[in-house]
Amino acid sequence: MSIKWIKLSFIVIVAIAGIAGLFIWLGIFNVAATEKHWDATTSLLEIVRDRSISTRSKNLIVPDLTNTERLARAVPNYDAMCAQCHLAPGIEKSELYEGLYPQPPVFHKRNQSSTRKPHEAFWVIKNGLKLTGMPAWGIYNSDEQIWDIVALLSTINSMTPEQYQKLAAAGKHGHAKGGHDKSELSAAGNSNKSEHASGAGEGHHK
Repeated sequence: MSIKWIKLSFIVIVAIAGIAGLFIWLGIFNVAATEKHWDATTSLLEIVRDRSISTRSKNLIVPDLTNTERLARAVPNYDAMCAQCHLAPGIEKSELYEGLYPQPPVFHKRNQSSTRKPHEAFWVIKNGLKLTGMPAWGIYNSDEQIWDIVALLSTINSMTPEQYQKLAAAGKHGHAKGGHDKSELSAAGNSNKSEHASGAGEGHHK
């Protein structure tokens, strides 16, 4: 390569870096959740996300997910950890779901074929996803508890609201090192509702 092309390449690289730095420094990119990505940006991010998940989850061994006892264990955990964002049978709307961008998938309204493969779903639930609001539930939950939720995702679209609520009420939300009694969750929920109601006319403050 000639000296001329080396100099030209260097100038182009410096120019691109300068434009990118100026773009960032001036705050031109709007990070608000109310400002949607360009279609091209969305497509690129989805490719990056899906390839990352596929690469890191491909060697996971999927256990038997057909045991109905998994559903009994999974629904209380899903109801406590997931339903506010991903919704559930009988839960068609929430403040968190409406305010998140990108909006989380609504599993109970999807066809089974459109959900992730079990090993991919496990990896996402355990490790979370950057810049999406998806937490890393593996910090508090055992692998077995996460597989329970994966099993639920393949059947939740066939559950009625009554079936879902019955299972949610029958169990307890548990972590790897213990669970929460229904009375504790109920008291916490009532407290949050009271606080929300008292501030309904004033909005949310820091």
